[in-house]
Amino acid sequence: MSQPVVVDSVAALRAQIRDWRRDGLRVAMVPTMGALHDGHISLVRIALQKAERCVVSIFVNPTQFAPSEDLDKYPRQLARDLEQLGAAKADLAFTPTVGEMYPAGFATK
Repeated sequence: MSQPVVVDSVAALRAQIRDWRRDGLRVAMVPTMGALHDGHISLVRIALQKAERCVVSIFVNPTQFAPSEDLDKYPRQLARDLEQLGAAKADLAFTPTVGEMYPAGFATK
């Protein structure tokens, strides 16, 4: 069973999606924080019914945790997640770092 292509930069993600769209392919995205389960996998399957390519993001977003919640204890199991995505036939896993998603000087408007 093959695993999806893994990219960790927004630039690489955009380039791949641009190539697929140039080829006339529809692209679906399933955003996750990893620790995948059957619900996530069912979303991948539905995405592939709607589009020819499926991107799954795996990003544990620190902004989604309150100060009293323990970000460090959130399960991270990338190898297992990639195996599951391969079995579900996801095409690409986007696995950015916090620095990639929130670069220095980042601010919301």
